[in-house]
Amino acid sequence: MITVNCAPMFTIKNHLEIRNNHLVIGGVDATELAERYGTPLYVTNESRVVDNFSVYRKAFPDADIYYAAKANGSFAILRMLAREGAGADVFSYGELYMALLAGIPREKILFNGNSKTNFELQKAVDIGVKVSVDSRDELHTLSEIAQHREKTIEIAFRVNPDVSPNTHPKISTGLRTSKFGIPAGDVVNIYGEAKELPGISPAGIHCHIGSQILDTAPFKEMAEKMMDLVEKVTALGIELKFVDFGSGLGIPYKKDESAPTPYDHANAILPVFRERTEALGIAPKLIIEPGRYIVADTTILLTRVNTVKKAAKNFVGVDAGFNLLVRPTMYDSYHYAVVANKAASPSDDTYTIVGPICETGDIFAKDRELPHVEKGDLIALLDAGAYGFSMSSQYNGRPRCAEVLVKDGEADVIRSAEDFGDLLAKQKLPARLM
Repeated sequence: MITVNCAPMFTIKNHLEIRNNHLVIGGVDATELAERYGTPLYVTNESRVVDNFSVYRKAFPDADIYYAAKANGSFAILRMLAREGAGADVFSYGELYMALLAGIPREKILFNGNSKTNFELQKAVDIGVKVSVDSRDELHTLSEIAQHREKTIEIAFRVNPDVSPNTHPKISTGLRTSKFGIPAGDVVNIYGEAKELPGISPAGIHCHIGSQILDTAPFKEMAEKMMDLVEKVTALGIELKFVDFGSGLGIPYKKDESAPTPYDHANAILPVFRERTEALGIAPKLIIEPGRYIVADTTILLTRVNTVKKAAKNFVGVDAGFNLLVRPTMYDSYHYAVVANKAASPSDDTYTIVGPICETGDIFAKDRELPHVEKGDLIALLDAGAYGFSMSSQYNGRPRCAEVLVKDGEADVIRSAEDFGDLLAKQKLPARLM
């Protein structure tokens, strides 16, 4: 257990604090964490995860909150959210397996995905979770599987509502050209078809328009389009038990950036949902699927400075690479950077923080004003809890790092660091190469 003494501190961002010029998370000094567990190191504040989930639950008191497990599949996070009453939006059998093992009831799981395997559909039927069907092909395959097993599976269709949020095109999932969902103009007909298929019970409707959305207008547009479809599907004599609006609410990654709150999200869609369901005389359960908002700002990535080099820029080479945090490379995403052992020191120069990967794009932070940086310093990349470790790899033969959970001054390892033997795990040599 790591503890810290009491001393004056001030907040740097949300739940993060500075004490004695050191960054503190969950009551624990980041430099002590790095000394004890090594770097790179992911550190998550348990209390912040629970607090973020509680905000969503309060903003949507009558809805079911299904955590989007793809954002961060840490078993400890799934377990704490299960204890808080969360459901789960899962995108693979692996995520389904983990969610169930964490204690999330099957009745509160939606199996999402645009290209599910027959194995995954069989597991969904056997376990009895709801399935968000993404195509006519999938619908008929699911019907055959359910019929063969003499079961009935509750489904929703994932709708492509053709709503364009202002976000990165690679995470904008509700565009007309997106690979996800069934075009809104085709959905009513396919509900009519599903109604007659054996083993299929049309029970809901589902959509998700994207991620890191910083404007509530697309949510309102989506809600209106979806409720138009709800009205048409209800007219077919189908009783919808649930309407799933997904989520996609963004967070403020940059220091002075603003973002809507879950209450703003609720104010954009709940009036539409309530007015339209009351007019239709129906009472489906509303489901919301936050992921990023729940976990993004709960976690930092600690990484040690290997070298400082003055060239075209002041390059700070650290021991983490995009194999551990790919968002800046893949999406040109911004992560606030703090020199964790000089967190309150004044800026000295402009630095570009880079990793050790053999790719020019292995850059975490460009042209940042930081205190004087030197070999051995500790850099903290903030807001790394969503799509951080969950998208990590062993590229360049680099084992993945440990994850630590902190709360009230205590720290626990929730994932051990890989070693070099893990690079060979599951690999085999044919006899001719022995």
